[in-house]
Amino acid sequence: MTRSKKKGDAARFSFSIALRASLVFIVLCGMVYPLVTTGAAQLLMPDQANGSLLKDGSGKVVGSELIGQNFKDPKFFQGRVSSIDNNGAGSGSNNYAPSNPDLIERTKTSIEAWKQNNPDVPVSEVPIDLVTNSGSGLDPHISPKSAEVQIPRISKLTGISENDLQKLVDEHVEGRDLGVFGEPRVNVLKLNLALSELLK
Repeated sequence: MTRSKKKGDAARFSFSIALRASLVFIVLCGMVYPLVTTGAAQLLMPDQANGSLLKDGSGKVVGSELIGQNFKDPKFFQGRVSSIDNNGAGSGSNNYAPSNPDLIERTKTSIEAWKQNNPDVPVSEVPIDLVTNSGSGLDPHISPKSAEVQIPRISKLTGISENDLQKLVDEHVEGRDLGVFGEPRVNVLKLNLALSELLK
């Protein structure tokens, strides 16, 4: 057998191994692994695997508990300022420095909107998370205090007593993760779904 023929056979053998290895990894990584992980997720945590979707009383999907929404109707609890306007396809907010004029202007606009919709609550009592947005722009939570300062407005517009609204807020306060991480918070969409049930 000539030297060139040996080289040719070796090259064909190497190509054959590479081709078979590629096909094996395509099947394993491109088909088997995604099917196994998707199946495991659907079996072990179906709600999270499907986007943590929330439904109203009629069973209609109204959003995800992981993505904040803008509620323009003043009789509902308002969430954080959002830079993405209910578009969960992307995330992120303008990374303004505290001295940036655009940030100052946006915060002033948020404060003016607050004063107009909540004349009974002094601006000095407004928690900072109601007039600023989160780093992702998608935060679905506000602090319990941010929910509580909205109770007078909502009570006046809905006729639901402030005591009943306070109970509703208290029922929806989520504690720290594992008891130590993060801060107590309220999911605005969940809270408003519960409020919608009271309004029926």
